[in-house]
Order: sequence, then C-alpha cells, then structure tokens
Amino acid sequence: MQIEISRIDTSLPLPKYESKGAVGFDFVTRETTVIKPKEIGLVPGNVIVKVPKEHMLLISPRSSLPRKKGLVCPHSIGIIDQDYHGEEDEILIQVQNITDSPVTVERGERIAQGIFVRVDQAQWKEVDGHGVETRGGFGSTD
Repeated sequence: MQIEISRIDTSLPLPKYESKGAVGFDFVTRETTVIKPKEIGLVPGNVIVKVPKEHMLLISPRSSLPRKKGLVCPHSIGIIDQDYHGEEDEILIQVQNITDSPVTVERGERIAQGIFVRVDQAQWKEVDGHGVETRGGFGSTD
C-alpha cells in the first residue's frame, strides 16, 4: 500500500517499521516538548498523512512509554480520519504525564506508532427490536 506523506521537518526521517514483522510504524517527534506533572500535552509527530479510502490510521503509544517516560495516552488511542490531511494537519500525539515531575520528550524520539486499519461506514437500518433476550446490561459477563 502506498501512502502519501509530508514531513514538516525534512531533516528528520520518515516513520518506519522497525522490524520485518512489525504491524505498526514509529512516529519521530519533531520538537523537544516538556509535559508538566499531571498535565496533558501534544507532541508534534512531524508528518501529515493522507489516509487511504476505506482505512483509518490508529495512533497507539509505544508499549514502553509509561515505564520509560511516565507518559500515557489519556484516550488510549488516536484515530486519524481519511479527510485529515490539510496543510495544518500535522499528526500530534496526545500524552499525559502521570509523574510528579516534568517529563521531556526529545526531538527525534519515538513515543507512538501508527497502524492502518481497514474500516467500513455503517448504513443504519433502524428496527423495533432485535429478537434476543437482554444479557443483563453493561458489565454483565463479570
């Protein structure tokens, strides 16, 4: 699959897959960013990506992010839509500092990864019922 991509800072490398079996590619941060204790910040991902039709781009934190940096993604994942690729639509990685000290994300660090996922848009068909018995509500299988 060929993907159209633009770098904001062309001195930094394009995102890349770090191994032959990797399903996600790593974003490289564009600038050093300091996230204050207990606050949420946005780290520039340096790229604008044109997501192909029938796909979304899923942004996920690298698994080492909480352990190594004390950062988590407050929304768990990010979703980049097919129409988010204008001149000002740099991908930003939202992170929350869960520590009691400032956390610095250095320019060129890899803190998040992207995964292209095939999607469909639903065509709703409203019905009066579904013909099945209620399971018991939210969390009913616990």
